[in-house]
This record gives sequence, C-alpha cells and structure tokens, in this order.
Amino acid sequence: MKQSTYHELNPLVRLKELELLPPELMARMLKAEDLAEVETLLRGTIYGDYLQGDFYESFEEALGQANADLLRELVKLVPDPDVVWIYTMRFTFHNLKALIKAELLDQDFDTLYIYDGFYSIEQIKTAIRTGQASSLPAILLESIQEVREHFEESNSLQGIDIILDRKYLYCQRKVADKIGEPELIKEVIGFIDFTNFLMTARGIKQKRSRNFMSTVLSSHGSVPKEELLTYVEGDLEQLTTYLKTTSYGEIIDPIVENNTIDLSQLERLCDDYLTSYYESAQTQAFGPLPVLALLNAKSIESKNLRLIITGKRVGLTNEQIRERMRETYGS
Repeated sequence: MKQSTYHELNPLVRLKELELLPPELMARMLKAEDLAEVETLLRGTIYGDYLQGDFYESFEEALGQANADLLRELVKLVPDPDVVWIYTMRFTFHNLKALIKAELLDQDFDTLYIYDGFYSIEQIKTAIRTGQASSLPAILLESIQEVREHFEESNSLQGIDIILDRKYLYCQRKVADKIGEPELIKEVIGFIDFTNFLMTARGIKQKRSRNFMSTVLSSHGSVPKEELLTYVEGDLEQLTTYLKTTSYGEIIDPIVENNTIDLSQLERLCDDYLTSYYESAQTQAFGPLPVLALLNAKSIESKNLRLIITGKRVGLTNEQIRERMRETYGS
C-alpha cells in the first residue's frame, strides 16, 4: 500500500469532513417545531442542492444522491479501491438480495438498488441471469451460485438472506486481510463480533435452534462462534453473562438491565463503537482509516437525519428520537 499517496489524499478527506453537519445543527433540527423548520435548516447545507419537490418525499433520494457523489469521487482517488468497498460492500450484498429475489420471483425490485461505487444494476443482473460477469469478484459469483442452488433445493427465500449475510461477513474479513492494514482488520473483526452478538440475541428471542444459528453466525470474528452457539437455546441473561466476560464486556455493560442485554440498544451500540474506533483516524495522516472514518461519519449522519425527519413525521418526542440517534464526531 502506498502510504505516501494516502498522505496526499487525506487532506482532501479533511476538507470533506468540514461538509458534515455539525452537532449544533443536528441539535437544532431535533428541537425544531415541525418538518418545515427541519427543511429550512437542511436546505442551508450541502443537501439543499439535492432536495426537489415535496420535502418528505424527496429527502431520502437527496441523501442517496449526496452519498453517491461522494463515493464516485473517492473511488477515483483512493489508492486501493477495496478500502472503499469494505464500507460499501453492505450495499453490494443488499443489491444481490433484492435483485436475486426479483429474478426468482419474476418481479421488478430495481427501486431497491443502492449505489455502491462499483457494480451497476445491469452488471449484477447479468451475473444473476448468466452466472458470469468479468466485472464482478469471484466471491460475488460464488454467492449467487450458492443462493441459486439453495433455492432450487428448498424454494426458500429466507435462505437467500442467511447465505448472503454470512457471505458478506466472510467477504469483509477476506478483503480486510487482503488490504493488510492492522487497524482496518481490527475494525472489521469488531464489526463481525457485534453482528454475531446481535444475531445470537435475536435467535434466542425467536427461539431458533442451534443448527439454524450455526448456518447464520460467522466464524471470522474474535469471539468463537462455537461459544456463542452454546447459549442459543438458553436465555438472554445467560448470553449477557457470557458477553460480559469477553473483551467487549465494558462496552456492553451500559445497555445491561437486570442482568439482561437491551436488544433494542445493541445495534445502536455497534454503530457507536465503530464511530468511536474511527475517531482515532482523525489524527492519522497515513493509511486508509481517514477515508473509512469519513464514509462512516456520512452514513451515521444519514441515519440520524432519517431518524429526525421520520420521527417528527410520526409524532415521536424529541427524547424518543434522541435515544435512537447514533453518536457522531464531536458529540
């Protein structure tokens, strides 16, 4: 990896960070009396150029277009495009899920496509129809083939999500190892661990069997999959006790009530953990972490804007919205 090239790129990343909405502005939006006031505030930001027509109907598209423009710029500049794909891979696998189901059900799910910076909707559709596409990595073609074989055997749509979720985590670890940046590998492992915790907790709540969860959980994190599986057929209290003995014990402790993990807060905690991890990148002049920190900050910003706008639309109180919001830099 050409560290000197990142040294040249990262000043641009710092400039892009200045376009992020400051916590003070987010606070003003949260306290706004209605959507009209939120709209006025948002139109004064970089999102103003993307808003068209009815505010509530267009804000989601505006967020998507702003994110796509950022990705297009970064993909052209970053020394190793896989660094960007580490972050946007979630969109790639989302697109695979939607477009594979569309093909199998003979329906049109094109509106569900999310730009990932790399693979167009036409490229993915071609790969799904033919099983071949020179522009797609082998792991994506393998994922498509495995899903097709599963569907032919079971005719189960649920299996599609399970297979692709597992492949996604495997691909995250594989690409991170290929890039070879120690801090990036550590971040990816943390993400896989938290994803496993969340899926295990949900499996307990849904009374899933050990065999079922064995097909769901990833073996590419730092917390052994086999240890998590021993708690699947128990209860959340037993899982919580175990998680508190892992290296994530202190991080999880704030969302433990009555010796049981608060499942509704676990996903938010994962986002906040990754955000705090990326904060260290703000002091780095070399390497890929500042680029990933920018993408993470942009994603968190979008999540928080959705929460504020949708929350006010459905009548949630400011406190109800605030407790669902993710942490941002400087907050």
